[in-house]
Amino acid sequence: MAHAEPDRRARGDAVEAAALAWLQKQGLRLLARNASARIGEVDLVMAEGATVVFVEVRYRASDAFGGSAASVDAGKRRKLVGAARLYLARHPRHADAPCRFDVIAASGDPRAPHIDWLRDAFRADDH
Repeated sequence: MAHAEPDRRARGDAVEAAALAWLQKQGLRLLARNASARIGEVDLVMAEGATVVFVEVRYRASDAFGGSAASVDAGKRRKLVGAARLYLARHPRHADAPCRFDVIAASGDPRAPHIDWLRDAFRADDH
């Protein structure tokens, strides 16, 4: 009997774990996972030097509908910015740090995805 496709949550967890490990290999340090607020959730909050990096991890099995990065639309960006602001308010030691928003666009096998890192994918002041 063939292995069943992992359910959506398990697939998302696997992709997020792969993205985290990949970013750590690039020198980023984990501050928080799934930092949630009423308005939304930031998948990963990382530090690169003194910069706080809010990371949205997106997965698509293929690029047929524009790929993972295309799914981070204006509404999703607004929610991410709102959740990031609340994270900073709850963690005042980071409140004055430079911040940026990155997107990890993952595709292929969820357990070992191909990762595209879109650094500084959008700005908080654009929203």
